[in-house]
Amino acid sequence: MTDTPVIDPALYNGVIPYLNVVGAADAAEFYKKAFGAEEIARMPGGDGRLMHCHLKIHGGSLMLADAFPEFGYPHQPSHSFTMMIVDDAIDPWWNRAVEAGCNVVSELKVEFWGDRFGSMKDPYGVHWAFNEPQKKA
Repeated sequence: MTDTPVIDPALYNGVIPYLNVVGAADAAEFYKKAFGAEEIARMPGGDGRLMHCHLKIHGGSLMLADAFPEFGYPHQPSHSFTMMIVDDAIDPWWNRAVEAGCNVVSELKVEFWGDRFGSMKDPYGVHWAFNEPQKKA
């Protein structure tokens, strides 16, 4: 018998975002609170940093780890990407993230293309967008 968890292969489909943050263990706990993340796997680094953490949010995978500059992975904050949550009822997602401590960048509202959309930034510098597609008549 092994301590390795059995992981649903469907969690490895498509492109999986992998965040490099400062304080990955704290970020994982924050994502559980803010986005209802479920922890799938965790690999401590032995020095207090987290080598790897696999989370499941809204059916998709998110992976994260602490910065390890000594191995070529320094922390490099970026706004060149945005994490996106799309749901037919976006308010619960939005409200939970705000209550957990995300900072609103643009308010959730109906945009010119017809969807409800808003964005925020989490305490780890990651940008999140929330989209509720317009209802079809």
